[in-house]
Amino acid sequence: MYVPENVVTNDDLTQYMDTNDQWIRERTGIEQRRWAVPGDGNTTATMGVKAAKIAIERAGLTPKDIDFIVFATLSPDYYFPGSGVMVQDMLGCDTIGAIDIRNQCSGFVYALTTADQFIKTGMYKNILVIGSELQSSGTDKTTRGRGISVIFGDGAGALVLSRSNDDSEILSNNLHSEGKYDKELAELVPGCLNPPQKLVLDWDKENMLYFPYMNGNFVFKHAVTRFPEAIMEGLEATGMTPEDIDLLIPHQANLRISQFVQKRLKMRDEQIMNNIQKYGNTTAASIPIAMTEAWEQGRIKRGDIVVTVAFGSGFTWGANIIKF
Repeated sequence: MYVPENVVTNDDLTQYMDTNDQWIRERTGIEQRRWAVPGDGNTTATMGVKAAKIAIERAGLTPKDIDFIVFATLSPDYYFPGSGVMVQDMLGCDTIGAIDIRNQCSGFVYALTTADQFIKTGMYKNILVIGSELQSSGTDKTTRGRGISVIFGDGAGALVLSRSNDDSEILSNNLHSEGKYDKELAELVPGCLNPPQKLVLDWDKENMLYFPYMNGNFVFKHAVTRFPEAIMEGLEATGMTPEDIDLLIPHQANLRISQFVQKRLKMRDEQIMNNIQKYGNTTAASIPIAMTEAWEQGRIKRGDIVVTVAFGSGFTWGANIIKF
């Protein structure tokens, strides 16, 4: 994992907007987040590379051993191309394939599932999976936009998924979408209907379409339904129950969502990994960042059953059941 050095506390946000620490903690559980500072060298791609280098080294590999790259993000460096090809170049990999997954908060679950299929078909042996986001530069840091800007943070996480002969594997994946709610959590500009060229010619700083929009209560109600649904679907496919989970790593969207899911599935505190308090919602990066911290803390061991689950824009959601 990699996160920018710049720590932004809830109290720090009061210089930008009308808010306070208690208001943010009560609604999200967030205490601080990391925001890149302009000029510090951090981009979505470079943060992904920093996390990837650590993951590759810990896997006992070199960039030349990587066969394919799957890069999950909603905040690519460029309108196009995607950030995955930039990582291929920055790492010095061979001319391997690289794809970007644009499923926002569910991006890492989708990316891991995609990589798993390439492994299981035998097409690739070592796949680099990255979730990275630099969101702080694209939010409205005024009282008008505080419902979004206080939540999101910057950072990256990565893992290497490899084919091996041991009994570790991804036991189950499930992916879902419900596009009729596409505008309930979205950033509509830029896109083909409002291309960058039009932004330059018709710039209107009061147009909120340039910033992310979230129907907070509506998203929350769907999230607390889809999270446990996806988890149970995966468990049922593998003949397991919530009691069999050694560690649940939910997308770090809102601490209240994680607490609701824990209560719904009657899980113990030690079965849940939450670190949104320190990093905020890092979207596609949140699961690999949390997974890395859990592994570093000894909360993930060989043979453990680890579940990753996410819900977000699209709406999209899904879960992975992993045996380490």
